Amino acid sequence: MRDDNAIARFRWLPPGLRPPVDPVLGPMRWRQERVFLLVGMAALFAGYDMNVFGLAVPQIQASFHIPENQVALTVANFRLAALAALLIAASADIVGRRRLLLVTIMGQAIATLATAATGTYEQFVWAQFFTRVFSYAEEMLCFVVIAEEVAAGARGWASGTLSAMDYFGAGLAALVFAAVNLLPFGWRALYVIGAVPLFAVAYLRRSLPETRRFAARKQVTALSGRAAQAWALLRDLLRQHPARLAALLAAVGGFGFAMGPASVLASKYLQSVHHYTPGQVTALLIPGGLMGLAMAITAGRFSDRWGRRPVTAVVIAIAGGGFFLFYSASGLWLAPLWVLGFFGFFSGQALLAGFALEIVPTRYRATVSGLRYLVEILTGALALALEGYFYDRFGGHGPAIRILLASIPLSLLAILFLPEPAGKSLEEMAPESI
Repeated sequence: MRDDNAIARFRWLPPGLRPPVDPVLGPMRWRQERVFLLVGMAALFAGYDMNVFGLAVPQIQASFHIPENQVALTVANFRLAALAALLIAASADIVGRRRLLLVTIMGQAIATLATAATGTYEQFVWAQFFTRVFSYAEEMLCFVVIAEEVAAGARGWASGTLSAMDYFGAGLAALVFAAVNLLPFGWRALYVIGAVPLFAVAYLRRSLPETRRFAARKQVTALSGRAAQAWALLRDLLRQHPARLAALLAAVGGFGFAMGPASVLASKYLQSVHHYTPGQVTALLIPGGLMGLAMAITAGRFSDRWGRRPVTAVVIAIAGGGFFLFYSASGLWLAPLWVLGFFGFFSGQALLAGFALEIVPTRYRATVSGLRYLVEILTGALALALEGYFYDRFGGHGPAIRILLASIPLSLLAILFLPEPAGKSLEEMAPESI
């Protein structure tokens, strides 16, 4: 077996996209690369699963006779799963990251497979609800593990690369979607294809170690009732870091509200408004996605060099502007605007996730990651519910989504009140209180 202290090579990434060398700790080690692969592969297949519905909306809509003004509301119902996911993710601050990640990956695999077998709209919604309970918790915890394992000089790169792997999974979903009308059982086959690799990742993840920061924290924490610990964590968090938490959740809420409908309904918009075929959607998404993937990793590296706050603000502005123009344009402009919108969406999501983990101590990290994700998902759900109203009011998805993008300035303003974590150790940003 390879020595955990051997220098990591990251040969699965092109040379220009590999991690920077930390000026203090030097190059990353094999242990860090192994952890990154074990959580990153799950992020990749989660990106696949979470994007199937958005791609195959017309086909699923036809199977279950979903009215046009109820499409976005259906996704809003899925997103209520974030409430249960928060409870799972927050418990990782008590029982550990590794144990919860073994549960979430298996739960996601089983629920994804169950989605393919649903026979009614209600069954489909419930299957996707449980898929997202585990998937949302999985994503929250993946960012926690990466933040705790990666050195200060590469945390931005790590967040960007993890997001890019999620992005790559969305690209795989688009590639398979091109054959949706040829596959046996149509859109149901897309979920089966997504579930099988998750079982394989769950098996491989048995070797995932607990993060060293959590293990060290656990050694100095007295064991008491878990419910009491959870309440104490939340109480202490609100008392010790109220300003940071408020600014973070405002930034995330404005971003999530704007991006919910814009990101989910892009494929639906191309097929329904611009009459794209599944193959044409794939022809746009694959090359555009590869460009966005490289840009997302690059944005993460820039945030390590130039600062998390300015880079996050820029990519969020790009997301808002790109999607606003995408839902206004036609013809050849659709492709570059889609790339800009989704690059900003994935990069902004990753950098905000990094903020949530860098500005609080280890004992709160999974809890804050869960709160960040809960706010992003639920504000997006609210926007998706409102999208149906604006669809009826203005007669189309394009104008409805453009109105909902108006929350982007709130996110940009809130970022100004966040501390700058780039280049600082986690302990320097938020010392532990024993």
